[in-house]
Amino acid sequence: MSLGLLGKKLGMTRIYTDQGEAVAVTVVDVSDNDVVQVKTADIDGYRAVQVGFQNGKAKHLTKQEQGHYTKHGTPLKRHAREFRLADGVEAPAEGTSLTADLFQKGQFVDVIGVSKGRGFQGVVKRYGFAGQPASHGSMMHRRTGSIGCRLTPGRVWKNQKMPGHMGQARRTTQNLQIVEARTADNVILIRGSFPGAKGDLVVIRPAKKKSAPAA
Repeated sequence: MSLGLLGKKLGMTRIYTDQGEAVAVTVVDVSDNDVVQVKTADIDGYRAVQVGFQNGKAKHLTKQEQGHYTKHGTPLKRHAREFRLADGVEAPAEGTSLTADLFQKGQFVDVIGVSKGRGFQGVVKRYGFAGQPASHGSMMHRRTGSIGCRLTPGRVWKNQKMPGHMGQARRTTQNLQIVEARTADNVILIRGSFPGAKGDLVVIRPAKKKSAPAA
């Protein structure tokens, strides 16, 4: 894997290409990304870069976290994530600031976020069930219906779709394309949508299943 960025989801909008095509994009703010720590195979057993995002205050961090950032000489950060480095990929120095130009226009990325929490939901909203009859004396409406049979095997199968907690889960959307990387504003415009509410933390990494564009 190569180096990635952490960002804050600002919301969606649309932009027009040079050909006049309207493209829906998600805007991600990637300001205040700094390299906190570089891990090496000799010392740590693997090669990785720890990236810190969003400058924070001491009251928001534990003493151990404050000591970690102080030791490496970087500003206090609210969030930190590691990116494994493949062999041959050069690691930046600690304290290096990372900006939107880390990604190129047209490059494919994977975006990791946490989906919106929906609380406890029934099967119609959670899984798109059609539901039961709405009239003629039916008392079922949006209920699940049968979940098994009294005959063999005489039990409810594992992974049966049932009402329950919906959302608030880590999700990865793969192969999204960078439409524009605006260094002046330090924002990245990504084609399409991905899970997460406005203001949520997201992780942007080079796509694992698609190669980077030729330089």
